Formats: sequence, C-alpha cells, structure tokens
Amino acid sequence: MASQAREKFATQVNLEILSTVRTLAEQEGRQLQSLVDEALADLIEKRKHASPRANVMAACRASHERFAALWESLAQNHPFIDGNKRTAFAAT
Repeated sequence: MASQAREKFATQVNLEILSTVRTLAEQEGRQLQSLVDEALADLIEKRKHASPRANVMAACRASHERFAALWESLAQNHPFIDGNKRTAFAAT
C-alpha cells in the first residue's frame, strides 16, 4: 500500500465532538488521525453525490408555477431602480 502525502493543519473543534471522536478512536483501536481522515473522505464523497431533496425541489417548482404571474407583473410594472426592465423580465 502506497503512503499518501500528508500535511499538518490546525483547527478549533468543539470539545464535546473532539472528546467523542477520541473515544471512538480508542474503542476501535485506531489513531485519531485515521478516524478524522475517514470522516473527511466520507463527507467529501457524500457531497459529490448529493442532490437536492425531491420534496424541496417540488415545493420550489410549485411556488414558481403558483406565483409566476405575480413575478412577471412585478418585473413589468416595477423595473429595477436603473430602469432595466429586460433584466427584470428575464429573471422571472
């Protein structure tokens, strides 16, 4: 197994979280560093594959459909301060 390059870093962590992580590392017979590495790698992988929740996106689409006429009316009748109606209209 090839050794990966490592870099030192310092950060401030909530004391309860740090204590819990240290306890977990001890219980598993691992070093704190390896547990933190694993947790960060899992977080990165999770964020790469994350997508918006379906119910949130459905609510957003429903809001757009429900209030589309209002947003269009506001854009046409109340342009931006600089008078750029086209930008306001395109944004709706």
